[in-house]
Amino acid sequence: MGQMVVNGIALFLIIVLGYLLKRFGLLGKADGTSLSVIILNLTLPAVIIVNLADLPIEGYYLWLIPIAIVLTLLQIFLGKYFSRKESKEIQAFFMYGVSGYNVGNFILPFLQSFFVAGIPAISLFDVGNSIMLAGGTTIAVDHLSGKAEKTSFGQILKRLFRNPAFTTYLVMLTLRLLDISLPQTLVTMISPIAASNGFLSMLMIGLYLELRLPRKAMGVVGRSLLLRYGIGLVLVTVLYFLPLPSLMKVVLALAAVSPMPIFNTINAVLAGATEETVGFFSSMSFLLSLPLMMAVVLVFGI
Repeated sequence: MGQMVVNGIALFLIIVLGYLLKRFGLLGKADGTSLSVIILNLTLPAVIIVNLADLPIEGYYLWLIPIAIVLTLLQIFLGKYFSRKESKEIQAFFMYGVSGYNVGNFILPFLQSFFVAGIPAISLFDVGNSIMLAGGTTIAVDHLSGKAEKTSFGQILKRLFRNPAFTTYLVMLTLRLLDISLPQTLVTMISPIAASNGFLSMLMIGLYLELRLPRKAMGVVGRSLLLRYGIGLVLVTVLYFLPLPSLMKVVLALAAVSPMPIFNTINAVLAGATEETVGFFSSMSFLLSLPLMMAVVLVFGI
């Protein structure tokens, strides 16, 4: 337990470091954007390759893919229901804010620090999660908020394959289902790139961290945070009593209390929410998720 606390504090301190570097003018949000490009296109695919290189595909773990899609849709519908009396812009903010799972920039770095056994399982979960983040969530939100445009199956596929993480997942999953292993030399060469993902992700979060919010937006942000983590904690409680494999329970519980995904922050702004509101919500979700994920690890006894 002591090592987990040390690793959790280390992750938090990297976030603080990024925030301080921004506050002192040494780095800025633009540097955070550059880091996000590196993470999305380089370090995150490297993590996926390294951790799925020799993954034995257990049949029941494949269920994590559709489970991620179903849980995200449930979050979106609950976001719509609890904001149904608000404007369409606020409804969209709720639906984006309470849905999706930040696997690549948060859960994976968290697991990399002390529980690598959970990475293959969360990677399968992230296949379904990526389907939603790369287009599925936007389609659902647009339909529920009355802004739906006709989207072809080809357009959906194009969105998905533009996501490097999804494409890497699909390739690696196909290789493992065919029982094809990558050369160990290649995996060894990629490993240093994968190892840097945790540090860069936490530093990026610090650079994006916003701790100021207009007073008039406090109520909306407070209610949406309460809903996101209320849904998550209910799911954690249910999972604790379900007769599922322990590793699957832990992975789903960690996902349940993870922060707002980066893709959803972008889409919430595009849907009409102010950058300050979305930035503050996203920042608070990062700060809340780290202690909650550490609590999940303690409760489930990893």
